[in-house]
Amino acid sequence: MRIILVTGPGGAGRTTLAAGTALAEARAGRRVLLVSEAAEPMEGLRVLRPQPGADFRREFLALQARSAAALDLLGAAPFEDAELTELPGSRPFALLRALRDAAEGDHDLAVVDLPPLDEALALLALPGQLRRYLRRLLPPERQAARALRPMLAQLAGVPMPAQWLYETTARWEAELAAVQAVVEAPATTVRLVVEPGPAAARVLRTARLGLAVQRLALGAVVANRILPAGSEDPWLAGLTAEQHRYLAELRTEGAGELYELPHLGRAPRGAEDLVLLASPRPEKTDPVPEWAVEDRRVEDGVLVWHIPLPGAVKEELSLVRRGDELLLTVGAFRRGVPLPGALRRCTVTGAGLVDGDLRVRFTPDPGLWPRTP
Repeated sequence: MRIILVTGPGGAGRTTLAAGTALAEARAGRRVLLVSEAAEPMEGLRVLRPQPGADFRREFLALQARSAAALDLLGAAPFEDAELTELPGSRPFALLRALRDAAEGDHDLAVVDLPPLDEALALLALPGQLRRYLRRLLPPERQAARALRPMLAQLAGVPMPAQWLYETTARWEAELAAVQAVVEAPATTVRLVVEPGPAAARVLRTARLGLAVQRLALGAVVANRILPAGSEDPWLAGLTAEQHRYLAELRTEGAGELYELPHLGRAPRGAEDLVLLASPRPEKTDPVPEWAVEDRRVEDGVLVWHIPLPGAVKEELSLVRRGDELLLTVGAFRRGVPLPGALRRCTVTGAGLVDGDLRVRFTPDPGLWPRTP
């Protein structure tokens, strides 16, 4: 099953394009699911609307039920469904859960209407970030003693908090891993919708760099609301010429597959207009850039880790080695990256950025590096 994640800056038309693409694919005879908070039911198209409020209440009540014995011991009064209102931050988790559910369905294609670009990039990074936090705060090796906890719980008469904590952590880890697998799957592509204008090239650079930090590739770029060419009206002809200059900038920035969708001259009305605004198919996705380790021990005595960061600026780049991780910061994006096994036995001795390729140099530590006989 293919999954298309649609995002773009606010107002660029990503929600309309997502609906149009899903509807066009469904009319072509494919089993399609549209995941969108704003979608309306349409004939021949299955729609899944994330429900942050209902999702939060269900998860909270389930957590409360699992903690019932401990809460009774503390004298806490449990909440009822009618008392609960969702907390800030519930929306991203509801959307991630909907994405996981979409991947488990019997569809040929799922089209997901993501939030605006900045929120979407944070959303796609969230499963990996939370899994990293869980591993640091509750590492799996500390769970070896959990076999004793059921016996201690029987003696105490209530579930032991540590046992409940590790069980909850294991469930969260499994759910986050499932979502991360969907995001990183080869059949999942990210489609960027932009309107040709002064900010279009900057939006493309942000998307490519933000996805590259997460080791994800950008698929097609859709230029929306393209005005008709050849108009005799000087005002309209001037706007068209301006749009084409911005389209040229997008191509220069490495837009890859760049599709153009027409301006209808009005807001879309009904299903027929939506189909006109569907992005073309098929889509060729750029391969996910490989973070390769180059062995230059013979020539220079170092190993070089190549990290592709298209559009990165040296002044906005920061690297910190912490244990077996490299903390990478590129502008507004930050990620803790586990080091490959060979590099863990090395020390960082330098880095340089060349044409979007970050080259981090590692020198083998004699005390840790295997000696050749």
